[in-house]
Amino acid sequence: MIKRYIILLFLILGVQHSYGQNYKFKTSGFSVLEKNEKGKWGKWSDLNLVNILISLDTNKSRIVVYSQIIQLFEIVEYQPIEENETDTVYTFTCKDNEGVDCTVSIITRKKQENRKQLYINYGNKIILYNIFNI
Repeated sequence: MIKRYIILLFLILGVQHSYGQNYKFKTSGFSVLEKNEKGKWGKWSDLNLVNILISLDTNKSRIVVYSQIIQLFEIVEYQPIEENETDTVYTFTCKDNEGVDCTVSIITRKKQENRKQLYINYGNKIILYNIFNI
């Protein structure tokens, strides 16, 4: 009986592994939003033009932003997809390479010619990248 459960477990893990994918994006710009000393959101910084690679690897459960300092985000939990008439949102609960909790979201703006954005939310700071598939 235990052997059956072990075999079933390996089959399930093998099937899940085979569906993993690797998505590649390029950025066209980024902006930052921060909370002030009083805990209120400030204004988005000016959009800076950048051309860097971002990888979402579901096999390794990680997101990598290949900026000057590489940002590695370990995906701890895949959140349910949220979809409405304007947006499709893929959200991931993550830990960055320093062990800090954050949320990473990839949003497709349906009414903006399916423009994609990646948000890295630390609670007191949000980093936004405009991205496109490669």
